[in-house]
Amino acid sequence: MGLYETVVIARQDLSANQVDQVADQITEVITEGGGKVTKKEYWGLRGLAFRMKKNRKGHYLMLNVDAPPPALHEAERRLRLNEDILRYMSIRVEALEEGPSIMMQKPERGDRPERGDRGDRGDRGGRRDRGDRGDRGDRGDRGDRPRRQDARGEARQEARQEGGA
Repeated sequence: MGLYETVVIARQDLSANQVDQVADQITEVITEGGGKVTKKEYWGLRGLAFRMKKNRKGHYLMLNVDAPPPALHEAERRLRLNEDILRYMSIRVEALEEGPSIMMQKPERGDRPERGDRGDRGDRGGRRDRGDRGDRGDRGDRGDRPRRQDARGEARQEARQEGGA
């Protein structure tokens, strides 16, 4: 039998109970085919990278599966037919992970790098190294040149000068 990890994305308007029912249906199909689901993880409602079938979010579910290929193919066929499923992906793995997956682990405070630990930026400079440019930002020498104006802008300036004088 093969070892697989299957990730399923369900529609955003389903409840968590309905997502559990979908997981139970997949588990039932795999057990009928002679396999077993060793772990189920509900990752929650998460934002999608792009819209899928008019959904901006989706319920993520991960299953660790130990099953023969025909059982997995039947489960994938039923996932394709289910209208509540946006996407699914099954990959074959050498060994199934014990314990929670990386998505379920919360990072500890010491795991994140501090923002000040970015290292040396070399000669790129940064906001603090603007030299004599003042508040002009990255415009360089363009701030010294007069701006180009169209006929309407010149007419407005003339009207302002005449009205003020």
